Amino acid sequence: MKKVHFIAIGGSAMHNLAIALHEKGYQVTGSDDAIFEPSKTRLEQRGILPNELGWFPEKITEDLDAVILGMHAHADNPEMLRAQELGIKIYSYPEYLYEQSKDKTRVVIGGSHGKTTITSMVLHCLHYHGIDVDYMVGAQLEGFDVMVKLTEDNEFMIMEGDEYLSSALDRRSKFLLYQPNIALISGIAWDHINVFPTFNSYKEQFSKFIDSIVNGGALIYNETDTEVVNVVENTERALKKFSYNIPAHSIDNGITYLETEEGPIPLEVFGDHNLMNLEGARAICKQLGMMDDDFNEAIQSFKGASKRLELINRTKDFVAYKDFAHAPSKVTSVTNAVKAQYKEKEVVGCLEIHTYSSLNPEFLVQYKGALDKADIKIVNYDPEALKIKRMEMISPEDIKKAFGDDSILVFTSSEELKNYIETLDKTNKVFLMMSSGSFGGTNLNELFKG
Repeated sequence: MKKVHFIAIGGSAMHNLAIALHEKGYQVTGSDDAIFEPSKTRLEQRGILPNELGWFPEKITEDLDAVILGMHAHADNPEMLRAQELGIKIYSYPEYLYEQSKDKTRVVIGGSHGKTTITSMVLHCLHYHGIDVDYMVGAQLEGFDVMVKLTEDNEFMIMEGDEYLSSALDRRSKFLLYQPNIALISGIAWDHINVFPTFNSYKEQFSKFIDSIVNGGALIYNETDTEVVNVVENTERALKKFSYNIPAHSIDNGITYLETEEGPIPLEVFGDHNLMNLEGARAICKQLGMMDDDFNEAIQSFKGASKRLELINRTKDFVAYKDFAHAPSKVTSVTNAVKAQYKEKEVVGCLEIHTYSSLNPEFLVQYKGALDKADIKIVNYDPEALKIKRMEMISPEDIKKAFGDDSILVFTSSEELKNYIETLDKTNKVFLMMSSGSFGGTNLNELFKG
C-alpha cells in the first residue's frame, strides 16, 4: 500500500485528489491550518480528515512514498521543510496527476474561460454512453461523486488544464506538467495578474502549453479567438490541428436548439460561449472515437457545471442565475448570453469584484463594456479587502469610469446590495449574479425564493 501525505489537504482540488487516492487504495494523511465545507465533511466521511488543524513535522516520516504540496502552503512550511530534510519526493498537485496518468492517453482542456464547462461536457457524454475514464475537473458534476478519479486500468485521463502556478516550490503553470496527447485551447484573455503582470507573460504560458503536447499529438482550438489563433499559427510543432466555431442554432421561446442533420435538438444550456464550448467538447469526443449522433444524443441532457449559469429560481415573475464569472471576458460572454436568451426581459447584471487581481486599478479597465448588455448594471466590492491587502483604494467613481458607464450602481457592502434587490420590482426581470466569491455570504436561494 502506497503512503501519501498532503500538505494543505483542505483545498478544493487537493481534497478531491486525496479522496481519489484513498478510493484507489492508498494510505492517505494530510494537514492544513484551515479546512472549510464541503472539504471538511467529504474528508471526514472517508476517515482522512486531520484530527487537528496546523502543521506537524512529525507526520513526515521516512516510510512516505510521496508528499503532495498544495498552493496554499508557504515556502517555509515546516512539514515541507521536514520532507526536504528526509529526501522524500515532493510533488505539486499537477505533477502527481501526471505521475498517475503517464501511461494513459492524456486529454487536457485549457483556456482562460470555458475549460471547466468543456471538461464537464466531455465527461457527461462519456458517462452517458457508459465509457469509464479517469478525470480531474474543477466543478462538481451531476452523476459524479468526486472531482478527481484515478484507476489503474482506464485508458484515458481527461483533465482541466489551469494556467495558474503549481506550488510554492514550482512556479510553472499547472497545465505545463501534463504533457497532453490531445489538447484544447478555448480562449486567451488576460487573467491572474498577480503572477502574470503583463498580457504577454500570460499569453506565453499558452505557447508553452502547445510546446508541451507530445509529438504527433492533437491540438483543438477556438478559431474565433484571435489570440488563440496567433499562438497556434506561431508554433513549429508537428501537431494535428482541429479548429471549432459556433454551431448553427436557433432560440425559440427561451430554449436554444442545436441544428443537426437529424433536425433541431433542444439544449439545457444557452449562450454563444456555451455553444462554442459544446463544439470544443464535440471535437475532443471525436478524437476519443465518439460519433456525432452519439454526442448529440448525450449533450441534450447536459445541464451545466456547478455555478456556471446555474439556475437559482424561476417563477412566473422572474428568473435568477448565479455564475462563477469574474474575469472580464467571462462577465462579457455570460451577460451577453443571458440578454440574447431573454430579449423580452430586463436583465439585471450584478458582478461582485472579489479577487485582489480584479481590484487592481491597472486591471480594472479590462472590464470596460463588460456589463453593456445588462439593462440594470450593478457592481459590488468590499473596500475592507483593499485595506487588508494594503492596496490602493478605489472609489465607486473609479468603478464607473473603468466600466465606461455612469449608470452602473455601485455597492460597497453586501448588505446594501441585498436590500436593493429585496426592494426591487422583480417583474419580468432576469437576475444574473456573477462572482467567484459569495456576495459576503449572502444566501442567494433565500434572496430569490420568490
